[in-house]
Amino acid sequence: MTIPLYFADKASHEGPFTWLARVCAAVAVLGLSMLPLTSHATEEPTFTVQRTLDGIELREYAPYTVAEVLVVADANDAGNRAFPILAGYIFGKNKGERKMAMTAPVTQAAVPMKLEMTAPVTQTPTAGGYLVQFVLPKGITTANAPEPLDSRVMLRDVAPKRVAVIRYSGFWSESNYNEHLAQLQKGLRAANIAWAGEPVLSRYDPPFTPWFLRRNEIWLDLAP
Repeated sequence: MTIPLYFADKASHEGPFTWLARVCAAVAVLGLSMLPLTSHATEEPTFTVQRTLDGIELREYAPYTVAEVLVVADANDAGNRAFPILAGYIFGKNKGERKMAMTAPVTQAAVPMKLEMTAPVTQTPTAGGYLVQFVLPKGITTANAPEPLDSRVMLRDVAPKRVAVIRYSGFWSESNYNEHLAQLQKGLRAANIAWAGEPVLSRYDPPFTPWFLRRNEIWLDLAP
């Protein structure tokens, strides 16, 4: 392999290992700079942070509207099956062929179905499968949302709610999830804050996002 003159000259002055390290670092920085900042660019439901507790946020979410579908599948496959159905709806498979923007996060709750637990995209197990939900963009409600052409897609308004949230990075794993869920529950118990219902896993990034850039959250609905 022929090394371009500039790099060959740098290598001769710095030594092969120092030179290689510099090149690798430059490539890494360039690559990171080109990655999409999905969490910042994609619309999320409106919320305010009411309080922080050692890495935990207590948030209050404003009302929003979801499109949801029930799929019969296991936890690993439910999102894959539901996504094209819901994406079809927001990308124009509706009366009027109205296109809407994607939102975030994708949420998944490994618990019996609780309709009040929703998020931009939520996935909640039921006796017959999983309920997967997309939050619709701000300003869209069941009163003005386009009617789905696919009868499996249902629309629903979600009331304001308060949730406790812990954030972490990495790919999905049960151990990573359980570790942070335990931290969240421990922090709430220490602050004498009660929650209702089951935890929700929220994921904000597309599949190609590196593990160290991923934004994952676990939500617990706070008791009234």
